Amino acid sequence: MKSKLWVEQHHSLPKFRCDRVVQFIGGSGKIKHYKPAAGTWSYTIEMDMGNPPDMGRIGFETTVLLDEADIQGVE
Repeated sequence: MKSKLWVEQHHSLPKFRCDRVVQFIGGSGKIKHYKPAAGTWSYTIEMDMGNPPDMGRIGFETTVLLDEADIQGVE
């Protein structure tokens, strides 16, 4: 794992933080994790869940991995 100082010297700071609600093409969701990737940041986002199906729900419906450029913040 890279040190915080190394990340700050080699990458810009992340635009979004954990638990922030964001929008992107295809939906919206909450950031669960982020990490530096190829000069930008990569975010793991749990999409908002719709109405529960008749058979019930086991866990989150969809988790997506997106680059920072693909995300818009929600204020």
